[in-house]
Amino acid sequence: MLSLVASPPVISAASLSKPLSSLSKAALPLSRRAKPICPFPKTARSISVYKPPMNNLFNRLGFGSRPPPDPASAAIAQGPDDDVPSPGQQFAQFGAGCFWGTELAYQRVPGVTKTEVGYSHGFVDNPSYEDVCSETTGHNEIVRVQYDPKEVSFENLLDVFWKRHDPTTLNRQGNDVGTRYRSGIYFYTEEQEKLAREAVEKQQKILNKKIVTEILPATKFYRAENYHQQYLAKGGRMGLRQSPEKGCNDPIRCYG
Repeated sequence: MLSLVASPPVISAASLSKPLSSLSKAALPLSRRAKPICPFPKTARSISVYKPPMNNLFNRLGFGSRPPPDPASAAIAQGPDDDVPSPGQQFAQFGAGCFWGTELAYQRVPGVTKTEVGYSHGFVDNPSYEDVCSETTGHNEIVRVQYDPKEVSFENLLDVFWKRHDPTTLNRQGNDVGTRYRSGIYFYTEEQEKLAREAVEKQQKILNKKIVTEILPATKFYRAENYHQQYLAKGGRMGLRQSPEKGCNDPIRCYG
C-alpha cells in the first residue's frame, strides 16, 4: 500500500527577496493596525511624585523648624485663660496625649462638674484642629477640667493624669507622635503648681525614669470643634458609646 506524504511548499529564492507588503504596517490602513495591549486602565491624571519634606517628621517630634510667629497673635495665645469657672469651682488643664480618652477619664471622676477639650500653649490665635495637627502652631491637645474642690482634690485629678498616660515619652503617647501629644500640667494657682511639682518628684521615684511632663501656667484655652467634645461618650469612630458615669471603671477605648 502506498502512503501519501504531503510535500512541503517550494519557496523560491526570488520570492524571499520580495518584501511581505501584505503584512507591512505601511500597507495597512490606520483603522486596521494592531493596537498595543495595555493591562492597566488609562487615566488622564498625572502621577504625583511629590515627597513631603524631611523636616515634617522632625516637626512631629518637636525638633523641626517652624514659621516665625506673628507677635500680635502669639501675645493673645500666650496670654492667661480669661474664662471664669462657675462659682465655687476651679479650673485645671491637662495634656496627656489624645484628648478624647483623657476627657472621658475625667468625666468619670466624682466632683468634676465639666470637661472640655481644646488647644493651649501655642503661639497662634484661634487655631483649628487642622492647624494644630500641622505641628506648626505649638499647641497641645488639652482637657480643661472644672471641678469642685470640696468634692475632689487637685491631688486626685493628678492621680488620674498619671494613670492615663506615660509621662516619660517625649512628644509621644503610643502610636500618637507629635508635640500636640506632649505631657503637661498647666496650673491656675500657686497651690496647683506646688502640688504638681511634688507629684512629679514622687512619680519619678515610682517609675525610676525621667519624667518629661511640662509644668507651666495655664494660658488661653481654645475650645475644640464641637464634634471633639465628649467624643467617646457620644460613640467615637465606631459609634459605640462609652460610659461617662461617675465612678465607672470600664476600660477606655481611645478611638471608640
